[in-house]
Amino acid sequence: MQPATILGWHRALVHRRWAAFGRRRGPGRPKVPAECRELVLQLARENPLWGYERIRGELLKLGHRVSSTSIRNLLRRHRIPPAPRRAGLTWRRFLQAHGRAILACDYFTVDTVFLKRLYVLFFLELASRRILFTACSEHPGGAWATQQARNLAWQLQHREYIKPRFLIHDRDSNFPAAFDAVFRAEGLEVIRTPVRAPNANARCERWVSSVRRECLDWLLIVGRRHLEAVLAEYVEHYNGHRPHRSLELRPPLGPTVIPAAPGGEVVRRTRAQGLINEYSRRAA
Repeated sequence: MQPATILGWHRALVHRRWAAFGRRRGPGRPKVPAECRELVLQLARENPLWGYERIRGELLKLGHRVSSTSIRNLLRRHRIPPAPRRAGLTWRRFLQAHGRAILACDYFTVDTVFLKRLYVLFFLELASRRILFTACSEHPGGAWATQQARNLAWQLQHREYIKPRFLIHDRDSNFPAAFDAVFRAEGLEVIRTPVRAPNANARCERWVSSVRRECLDWLLIVGRRHLEAVLAEYVEHYNGHRPHRSLELRPPLGPTVIPAAPGGEVVRRTRAQGLINEYSRRAA
């Protein structure tokens, strides 16, 4: 037996002793409460420019003491990158920031019961998703479109809460140069979408889908006046009563505060010849 053998046995005994000591279950660091974890994720998603220390500081103001390391590990587990990499400007955030300054317009067609084709021109505000203006015609030429542009421009002058800066439309021949000139005279910049790119004006395409699926596909349109009456009723419903997913299930012009406790009788109101139902509570 060599001295090195005895020393090796001793080292093995020390290793086994302290390895067993390390395997003992202790209290350890307490877990971050579930409420605090949800708050960290919320702050990180809503504020892409905030780093770990900034989030930690906000949590201290809210009564939560969490280390920066815990915040980093929590964000990593949920695949949320650090501030420099999640601070990029996405199209969603860009449109949310500039939506009130952007209008979009487009055409869609409706075939009457007598097989005549009617054209509908409409304007939409991107931020609130509200429909600002609609017009119908059997023969939408450049002069007619220019006149509708003047009508909308006159209405915008009397609406101080709407100050658009941009107008988006496609390259349809029914949008002549005189149409764009009306809006440029009002200080708007006209942006034309690329050729054959409906996604560049997706908000308008989505509204056309809604008005067809919820109203027009279920009616036989007799003529232009009938279509104008139906569209006016649907637009009033869409702006004032229809919940919108991008607006947290609130209508574009509806109440911004949900009542805490319901009260009063529920009343139903029908629109568009009974196709659409609206529900509200009668005042006590």
